[in-house]
Amino acid sequence: MYNGFNCGGGSAIAEALNVNVYGNGSETLVLAHGFGLDQNVWHYMVPYLACFFKVVVFDLVFSPNVKLELYDERKYSSFDGYAKDLLCVLDHLHVKRTIYVGHSMSAMVGCVAATYRPQLFHHLVLLNASPRYLNGEGYIGGFEKPQVDELLKEMDKNFTKWAKQFAPFAVMVNNSKAMTEVEHSLGRMNPKIALTVAKMVFLSDLTKLLPKVKTSTSIILTKKDNIVPKSVAFFIKSNIGGNSNVNILKSQGHFPQLTAFPQLLKVLTKVLQLKQYKIINN
Repeated sequence: MYNGFNCGGGSAIAEALNVNVYGNGSETLVLAHGFGLDQNVWHYMVPYLACFFKVVVFDLVFSPNVKLELYDERKYSSFDGYAKDLLCVLDHLHVKRTIYVGHSMSAMVGCVAATYRPQLFHHLVLLNASPRYLNGEGYIGGFEKPQVDELLKEMDKNFTKWAKQFAPFAVMVNNSKAMTEVEHSLGRMNPKIALTVAKMVFLSDLTKLLPKVKTSTSIILTKKDNIVPKSVAFFIKSNIGGNSNVNILKSQGHFPQLTAFPQLLKVLTKVLQLKQYKIINN
């Protein structure tokens, strides 16, 4: 139990979400993936980070790697359900303090979790993150409401076709391997679940949550991302409650852990104050 939420018995949550731990460092680092992906999106990052940390990866409940019946549309109608899963995983692993790297929607999952249990999070790394995707008065989120409505309509009409079109839009750079990975991962999702998750993410507004997040935070974004405008990173910095810094990668697209991982690792080495290791760009 934590904060009144029942995590289930024993290792149930860890087994259900396919939790894996790499490395044996004294400090724990969590890597949490975004919409349409699974823990494999971190495959370039884990070998390096496991030199310094006990690295925890897991699948969010919408992943096709997780049993379909575990997805509860009511529980996961907001970021709270995902934050509760994250806290259950950390409690199961007996983690007392962690660095959390959340990509895309998982960045906000970490922010929500950090408001529940601030003492658990030593540092948050928000990668290509957004608290709100819709444009609003004085705020550029990247999408107008009709654009999101059309995106959801296309998902509902022909999910396979939508995934094939969305992958290059999100990846942006000419990287066939990354394109294939994202398209394959998206395409494996259950279409109905994918649609409900997309509705929740693209129509959410967590801007008012940011001041409640008191944890030290590093915000990392590519210089051009079709999903998240660069201005959003500076909006987060201006509104988040804890100390924060912004780092802009000299790359494009929504998946730098696939397309610009050497750059991303160098930034993480800096913001997490790690000993420099040579990073081979391949």
